[in-house]
Amino acid sequence: MKVTVVGAGAVGATCADNIARKELADELVILDIKEGLAEGKAQDIMQSAALLGFDTRITGSTNDYAKTAGSNVVVITSGLPRKPGMTREELIGTNAGIVKTVVQNILKHSPDAVLIVISNPMDTMTYLTLHETGLPKQRVIGMGGTLDSARFRYQLSQHLGCSPADLNALVIGGHGDTTMIPLIRFATWNSIPVTTLLSEEKQKQIVADTMVGGATLTKLIGTSAWYAPGASGAALVESIVRDEKKLFTCCVSLDGEYGQKDICLGVPVTIGKKGWEKIIPFDLNAGEKDLFEKSAAAVRGMNDVLKTL
Repeated sequence: MKVTVVGAGAVGATCADNIARKELADELVILDIKEGLAEGKAQDIMQSAALLGFDTRITGSTNDYAKTAGSNVVVITSGLPRKPGMTREELIGTNAGIVKTVVQNILKHSPDAVLIVISNPMDTMTYLTLHETGLPKQRVIGMGGTLDSARFRYQLSQHLGCSPADLNALVIGGHGDTTMIPLIRFATWNSIPVTTLLSEEKQKQIVADTMVGGATLTKLIGTSAWYAPGASGAALVESIVRDEKKLFTCCVSLDGEYGQKDICLGVPVTIGKKGWEKIIPFDLNAGEKDLFEKSAAAVRGMNDVLKTL
């Protein structure tokens, strides 16, 4: 099994570190455009192998896509990170060009790879990747909802005083501060609906705090977060390479599901060795459907920007 992570910044390096620690690949390649960065990060992670006990072989490369040849899974983290006060949408112009170049070069050497997109704005970059490559839609996955759902579980755990691992809670819709939809009505703590344990006021606070989770961290640390995004990417890699068929919220191409077409948006899907395998329908109420339609409209607006580039 061979996995490539494109982008050796904080998110990419954290994702690669998680992949190595869990031995999700026999060979792991880290690629970056900056001279020496990927090579240095690869060596740094490899030097932890004797202490952590993993045997994954890690190679770093400066823009040599030939070294990624034969990758089964490719994680794309390339692009500029957010700065305080910046929205994900503001990154479209710059990051679209970067992602387009990356996917073209990757598929020259790994035509059968499953692609995981982390680059922001993630929904639009996933849509760009799908249409730029012409790949079967199951092989293009946007990570965003996986991260948003993890942040949702964190917020719930803080208010419930429980382990996030005991919670099931999903966020659907776009990966944006105003487009994501935390489905608190479906959230459970070991099968107990959390709505029976939290006041309506607390529920609203948790939803609101989840939606600005990324912006909150950007303000605190001065750039985009990396630990949870990197771990989210690695979790998807794990479900693919081990054919776990786990359920995640991922940004995938919709063709009538949830009432939407010609768009990539976050919905619950199972992830296995060939990518995403099936979309799981949730019985949304009228209010949730309205929020999903508004989220789709906002993401379409971002996708339309691609036509002007």
